[in-house]
Amino acid sequence: MDLQVVFSDDELESIVEEAAVYMCACPGQVASELRSLRRLIRYQRDCMQNLRNNTEVHSTIEASALQAHRALEQCLMQVLEIEGWDRATLKMPAGLRQLRATLLDESL
Repeated sequence: MDLQVVFSDDELESIVEEAAVYMCACPGQVASELRSLRRLIRYQRDCMQNLRNNTEVHSTIEASALQAHRALEQCLMQVLEIEGWDRATLKMPAGLRQLRATLLDESL
């Protein structure tokens, strides 16, 4: 099975960074989990290259990780749409940035 991606690794990194800067952790969490799943998939594929390993175990893990990856990419697309992120730049909408600034001002 091929790993088909909607978001590149660089785009996921941008989402994580943007979410961290503006204290909106949820989209960043989903992006981080996608990166972890990609590492898991690569690891399982490396294990299957080693003929001494039980490929049934690794292919089972890979198949589940691919399914989870597809579901989380769909989730991230929906979350970015709901929140109004700019898909071209992967920047948060100004309203979320302003909300963060207001919350920070109130906490001072």
